[in-house]
Order: sequence, then C-alpha cells, then structure tokens
Amino acid sequence: MQHSCSISGSSSSQPSGQSRPVVTPFARALAILSSFTPADRWLCNRELAVRAGLPASTVTRLTRTLIALGYLRCDSSSRRFCLNPSALALGYRAAADIEIREAAHDRMRLFADRHQVHVQLSVRNRLDLVVIDGCCTNSIPAALQLEIGSRSGLASSAAGWALLASLPDAERDFLFKSAELHRSSDTTETWKHVRRRSADAIGQVRESGFCVALGESGRPMTMVSAPVRLPGEAPLAVSCMGPSMLLGRARSMRELGPALVRMAGEITPSSRLP
Repeated sequence: MQHSCSISGSSSSQPSGQSRPVVTPFARALAILSSFTPADRWLCNRELAVRAGLPASTVTRLTRTLIALGYLRCDSSSRRFCLNPSALALGYRAAADIEIREAAHDRMRLFADRHQVHVQLSVRNRLDLVVIDGCCTNSIPAALQLEIGSRSGLASSAAGWALLASLPDAERDFLFKSAELHRSSDTTETWKHVRRRSADAIGQVRESGFCVALGESGRPMTMVSAPVRLPGEAPLAVSCMGPSMLLGRARSMRELGPALVRMAGEITPSSRLP
C-alpha cells in the first residue's frame, strides 16, 4: 500500500494568491505523525523519511523532539517508532485506546462498587496527566470525582508519580527537568518539596507497586495510584480516591493499594470482562 504525506521545505506549494505562512518545522512534524497507519504501527527513520518526503537527518531530529514531547515512542531494540497516547489529540489510534479503556472500565466499575471509591484512568500528555475514564461510587458525592479531561501535574500528583515510576530513568529525569523549567509560580523551595515528595512516592511504587497521597490536592482527599504497564504501549495510571476520613493511610496501604495493583495487572487490550 502506498502511503505518502510528503511536505516540501518551503511554502511554494501553496495555491497562487494565498500568502498564509507555513511554519515548516511544525508542518514537517505533522507529516511524520501522519505517516502512521493502522496497518503498520511501527516505522523506522528510513520509512518515515520516505513517507514524509524529508531528509533522513531531518527526520532524526524531529523524531527526537516528538519523543521528548510525548507524541512518539521508540523501541530501543529495533530503533522503530510508534505513536504515543498523546497523539490521540491529533485523532489517530482512537480505536485502539478505546479497546484499552473498555477493558479497564469493566474492572474499574467493579473496583468502585466493591471498595466504595471513585476510580480513574489517566495518560500522560506532555507534562500533564489527563483523565481518560472514570467510575463513581454512589457512597461518595460525584462532584469529588475528577471529570474526564481533567489535568494534573505529572510531577505533583499521585497518578503522575505512579506513571513516572514505570518509566526508564533517563526519560523520567528529562520530564522532571522539563517540568522544572516550565513551572509557573512555584518557588525554588516549593519545587524542592515537589521533587522530594515525588522521589518518596516513586520509591513507594517500586517497593509496593502503588503510592498514596493523603490530602495533597488542596482538598481533604486521599488518592492511591498504580501504574498500568501494557506490552508495547505507553504506561497509564489507575487511581482510586475518596475523602480522607474514609480512606486513611492504614486502609490505603493494606486494602486499596494491593487491590489496585492486582487490577492494574489484569488490564490488557483484550481482557474485557463478559
């Protein structure tokens, strides 16, 4: 199957009479992302260069940037690339993610009913965590549940810490440095606290498989989070939350955390419950 989304390095291909400028690096990056099809999920630099109509050296620079921004993921053994969930914002591979969400939703619903907590599933979008699905329990006000599409800081939320713990050291360090550079009103002392809290939570995930945040969102809420590791996919984070008076540290550590880890391990694209 022939696939082409080539773009020249100038705006000379515009129809005459149009003077709209083309931001060439941006257009080239979109050309690379548009090279992927459902039929061939993994592509190498050479294939991307042919499909996007770009020099190999340009593709190499752009793929590095797209990986850093979270739009591409590289398999180090084969040196091939695939789209990350962040690229869903551009409309590709929605069906595959829907399959994962459906598989997770069944278990999230059971978890919410069994443990009387709200449950949510999140993915990374650059330096944020974005909620892509959620299940509520009737025993807790629905207003306390984060809505689908809600964002939280990757370096300052329990879901973010759980996801960061599942990343390679180099990628995690890069994201922390990027978050520090892009922090807005945080002071140096505030950021140092964020880094210390992140390190503690990541250590907890490595030791127990989950982390617990007690009332750290500005509300008297407890959040317990665990990473969801899917073969060949970018990691996600699954979390449960509720009022701290109902979700104390003892219950979070003994009941909710281990149960969340078990549920996360059961989620696969083909594991939807009957």
